[in-house]
Amino acid sequence: MLDEIDQKIIDLLKKDSRTSFVKIAEVVGLSETAVRKRIKVLLERGTIRRFTVEIDEEQQTKAIAMIETQASKHTPEISQKFIKIEGVSYLFETTGEYDIIAVLSTTTIEELNRTLEEIRLTEGVIRTNTSLVLRSWF
Repeated sequence: MLDEIDQKIIDLLKKDSRTSFVKIAEVVGLSETAVRKRIKVLLERGTIRRFTVEIDEEQQTKAIAMIETQASKHTPEISQKFIKIEGVSYLFETTGEYDIIAVLSTTTIEELNRTLEEIRLTEGVIRTNTSLVLRSWF
């Protein structure tokens, strides 16, 4: 369970994952050492999974790939293979017609095609339906 200070720390890191421990300490009213320890615990618990870099959306080619898999194949095993494919940003196991939804992000259409081809050639994939992202709103 997160307390108010942990939530403030997470909110600051969401805005800028490079925020220094010193700056976070100033904002939340703790010492730098206490902030460092809290972030270490948040990482160990898996509350914070990774620190990322967000690239300008205008410089990215993004797509949503909906993937149907064979019923005889274990979906988490297929998802684990997809995680290793360059260009796969996020994966979601879903209900409905498609079993997995992948958010893809590459710098060129050619890279996107290579990523999709690798997904399609993965054992257990029946078919994919892909849509290019034209604009993001957030």
